[in-house]
Amino acid sequence: MATAYGPYGPKTEPRGHVVPAALRAPFEARVWCELLYLVISLPMAIVTFTWTVTVLALGAGLLITFLGIPVLGVALAGCRALGAVERARARALLGSPVAEPEPVLRPEGRREGRRGGPVARVGALLKSGTSWRHVLYALLHLPWAIFGFVFSVVFTFYGWGLVTYPLWQWVFPTYTDQPGLQLWGDGDAESGFWIDSPFEIAGAFVLGAVIVLLTPWVMRALTTVDRLMVASLLGPSRLATRVQELETDRGTVVDTAAEDLRRIERDLHDGAQARLVSLAMDLGLAKEKLEEDPEAAAKMVDEAHGEVKLALRELRDLARGIHPAILTDRGLGPALSALAARCTVPVTVTVDLPERPAAAIEGIAYFTVSELLQNISKHSGARSAEVDVWRAADRVMLRITDDGRGGAGTSAGSGLAGLAERVDAVDGILVVHSPAGGPTSVTAGLPWR
Repeated sequence: MATAYGPYGPKTEPRGHVVPAALRAPFEARVWCELLYLVISLPMAIVTFTWTVTVLALGAGLLITFLGIPVLGVALAGCRALGAVERARARALLGSPVAEPEPVLRPEGRREGRRGGPVARVGALLKSGTSWRHVLYALLHLPWAIFGFVFSVVFTFYGWGLVTYPLWQWVFPTYTDQPGLQLWGDGDAESGFWIDSPFEIAGAFVLGAVIVLLTPWVMRALTTVDRLMVASLLGPSRLATRVQELETDRGTVVDTAAEDLRRIERDLHDGAQARLVSLAMDLGLAKEKLEEDPEAAAKMVDEAHGEVKLALRELRDLARGIHPAILTDRGLGPALSALAARCTVPVTVTVDLPERPAAAIEGIAYFTVSELLQNISKHSGARSAEVDVWRAADRVMLRITDDGRGGAGTSAGSGLAGLAERVDAVDGILVVHSPAGGPTSVTAGLPWR
């Protein structure tokens, strides 16, 4: 691995492989993990299908008695438990990041005391759409598991068997009465087709090599269906995923607002407030010396005047960092132009918006460009930068590029990672392309409303 260092930390890039990817693929661990997954899927599907059909049929038959409902609850609970095993298999062997589905009873329900006993849990199981999606998975997975098992095992067996046939062909004439491998026939040496001549053995090797080279793509195609089934039927529903995203975004917004308030308080306390306190003390001393030493008092007043200018400048900078007046009065274009004029690197700003987006989106866009221009000034070593803003469908698109050293990334703890979280909190996206040596391009997409 070759490591390059940029202004935002080390950047690792893999070296090129000598062997082409198509020739490496049959020997990679991914292919064998997918084969193992398909092989294990058949017994797992049989167990899941048998449990689901048997216990659900028993529960349905007992519905005329009070035992039917609990048996159905046990059936659904068992399906969810088997679904957890299937998700673990998919994560371990396929590398599929399947999240856990929503719980039977959400935390707010437990806080309100609705987890009081087995009756509430059985009722929640029966009303849960996730539980019935587990049942559907159990019913659909068995036929697919049979197909995947047969196809993958036969494909792998014949591929590697034929490609290695020149190595073990001698077994037939040495230990049997057969001249070689028979493709079809009844075993009689006078009938059927035998692979025994050098040309036929070479043909078998070529055919086996083709099958072996196709094996990775066959495995990927078969396991793609499994990935889709596990993600759609055993993972969280779209609604639950969206709720979780909104909860996470709400937490991010709250944390960001609290951090901004602490920053404003710190800047006021350490900056303008300290200067105003010093100003009040200087004016008090000047008042005492006004009659005794007018010249010294005038000098102190002049120094206090300088402190007032500095305090006003710090307050303007603080207000500009929160939400500048030019952004409210004239919009994103003039505000970004004023921001670029204060950057230490020459910046070209192009804004093409037919109308102004929502005020909150304008503020986030301004903050995003401000943070990125600060990064360019401090870390990139760039000679020039460009800011492009335009509307694409229902999104405001921002692209900030520079010709600096590159190496930027959104790794945990970096400034760009925090910026990406802020953008994501409003259903936006931040994409960074910054190879070592540059140039760097950061693209952000924000909702229009």
